[in-house]
Amino acid sequence: MSAPKDRFRLPDGLAVALARDTSLWSGGRVATGGAPWKVVRLADAAGPHLAALRRGGRAGLADGSPVGRALARRLLDLGMADPLPAPRPGPHDVTVVIPAYERADELERSLAAVGGDVPVIVVDDASPDPGPLRRVADAYGARLVRHARNRGPAAARNTGLRLVETSFAAFVDSDCRPMDGWLDVLVPHFDDPRVAAVAPRIVPLSEDTGLLARYETARSALDMGVRPALVRPGGRLGFVPTATLLVRVAAVPEDPFDEDLRLGEDVDFVWRLGDRGWNVRYEPAARVAHTPRLHPAAWAKRRHEYGTSAADLARRHPGRLAPARPSVWNLAVLALLARGRPGAAAGVAAVTAALLARRLSRLPADWSLAAAIVGKGVAADAAAIGHALRREWWPLGLLALAASRRSRVARAAAAAMLAPIALEWARERPAIDPVGYTVLRLAEDVAYGSGVTAASARARSAAPLLPDVRLPESFPSVRDRARKAARRWIAAVRPAGRDPR
Repeated sequence: MSAPKDRFRLPDGLAVALARDTSLWSGGRVATGGAPWKVVRLADAAGPHLAALRRGGRAGLADGSPVGRALARRLLDLGMADPLPAPRPGPHDVTVVIPAYERADELERSLAAVGGDVPVIVVDDASPDPGPLRRVADAYGARLVRHARNRGPAAARNTGLRLVETSFAAFVDSDCRPMDGWLDVLVPHFDDPRVAAVAPRIVPLSEDTGLLARYETARSALDMGVRPALVRPGGRLGFVPTATLLVRVAAVPEDPFDEDLRLGEDVDFVWRLGDRGWNVRYEPAARVAHTPRLHPAAWAKRRHEYGTSAADLARRHPGRLAPARPSVWNLAVLALLARGRPGAAAGVAAVTAALLARRLSRLPADWSLAAAIVGKGVAADAAAIGHALRREWWPLGLLALAASRRSRVARAAAAAMLAPIALEWARERPAIDPVGYTVLRLAEDVAYGSGVTAASARARSAAPLLPDVRLPESFPSVRDRARKAARRWIAAVRPAGRDPR
């Protein structure tokens, strides 16, 4: 089912606040930010309402005027504002669906945390011994259904969803334990008729105090952070995990999870909701505890497995898995900086800003907007390249680290890889020393990246590894040309009659 049309305005009384990364220019006539980041021209009539919204700060504002509601609707859909629905106590029209495979002790902890205020469906995905899960489900009054064979978490969620008779379904993995008030915080988000799903914050919780446990506390793969967000490809949050996710049943099609995906089914599900015009939101005020994997081998293996979903996702969502999307102008600036030519780099940046200012001349903004966009773009592209060198391009990244003492370019690449990690550590101040944090961060990224390269090799597809270089509009995409070349190469080496997928 598709999302409602734009005429579905926000309900009266729903307050919104400008997102932290939204900037206003020229007296509020131009805004930058959103998911994905963009420049937007706003109507002059919105000026007074934007000024009031800015004065409201993070406390937000519920502007009941037609212009105020329309402005809030647009800002929310762009990701430039956050909704601030007030928590609302139950009862809630929600059914909890828990996919499970063995681990009866984890299921018991999950059911105890969910409580008995809402119906619960446990889907046993063909555990070898069904007895323990059945006894736990019976003890907590949960309905249990069982697959005859193991079909994966996507199929288990689909099976549970078919049995839901309430307006909302909460998918909760068996190793997750919702904290008090989670539904009181999440359910009010659906007062916005365009919201199809809301994800809480998943935080690791363990009695272990070892190095890996402390690292997981600082940086769990399931923890999306402390800031709310609109979830959308290209945005600050490109996806949310379905370890715990509340969905509007009417918004999802029958069997919404792709059962051919053993991993990455959550990314695929969230992206397809967005493609249908729905909004997916992340709300960190609701928290769910998760049992982390703390054995080093299991921890690294899981990161590797996450990476193996890239090839399947790239085939289903072409273009969205590019590890970096740098501008050719920003690449020129970064290349000159890497070669030790800051003057020439500044010159290229100035030319880029001048050309951009010319393109933006129709907007009521001066040169400072173009300069800010260029500066932000160079920094963002440097961080994206460093991120790719740690993950998808990890062999090149390791070579750069090894050669950093001998090569200026390698030192620049190493700086792009390591500087964001240092900033993370300085910002978060985790209970782990900076060297240990950096080593584990690199190990995590390499484990994930090795999964991407392994999956790409098996699928004989370079799509998850190729950057999407943004050229001036009059030039064809480098990525498109690379794809055509890759297809020609695959056709040349593929054995006759064999599908590489």
